[in-house]
Amino acid sequence: MVTYLSDSSKSKKNKPAWLDFLQTLVVALALAMLIRTFVVQPFKIPSESMRDTLLVGDQLLATKFDYGLKIPFTDISIYDGRAPERGEIIILEYPRDPDTYFIKRVVGVPGDIIEIRNKQFYRNGEPVQESYIRHTEPDKVIPTRDNFGPVTVPADNFFVMGDNRDNSMDSRFWGFVHRKAVVAKSRIIYWSWESLTNIRWSRIGNVTK
Repeated sequence: MVTYLSDSSKSKKNKPAWLDFLQTLVVALALAMLIRTFVVQPFKIPSESMRDTLLVGDQLLATKFDYGLKIPFTDISIYDGRAPERGEIIILEYPRDPDTYFIKRVVGVPGDIIEIRNKQFYRNGEPVQESYIRHTEPDKVIPTRDNFGPVTVPADNFFVMGDNRDNSMDSRFWGFVHRKAVVAKSRIIYWSWESLTNIRWSRIGNVTK
């Protein structure tokens, strides 16, 4: 069975063109707002805390439904989703300023015992080999940054760190991240540049992991 679109040209004769445009614009804006609120949101990387996984100038898409959804401007949950897992890169509300978004990697989930000894990361007493990390000061050891813990991650909280371990403000300095503060899951780089004349084409389309 074929469905035909009706010819509404007669009904549109008395309809001002500006009104038709306005209606289209309102619908487009409403759809864009819904997508941004509940589906996917773009973010731009402003710092080197996740280098070399994410570089300054990378622009990525993050999905908002993985870890649950809330009614905008409230703490009312409409979908619980799942909890972040170790190794995932997440967008979170900075605990000291919830209006600011940070991007970090989850390295500890509830119940994990986290410790750092001379830059080596330990989880539950075992050294963790992390192929994605970077040390800009490999021979310099600073308390708190390079020697930390042990601490146990409490329920409904996560321990996060940047991949650029010597240049990242993260859970070592401002504590755990509550699940309610987790905003989205980083997915894919859709654009990357240092300047108008230096577009990093090879990074576009890369899945963040």
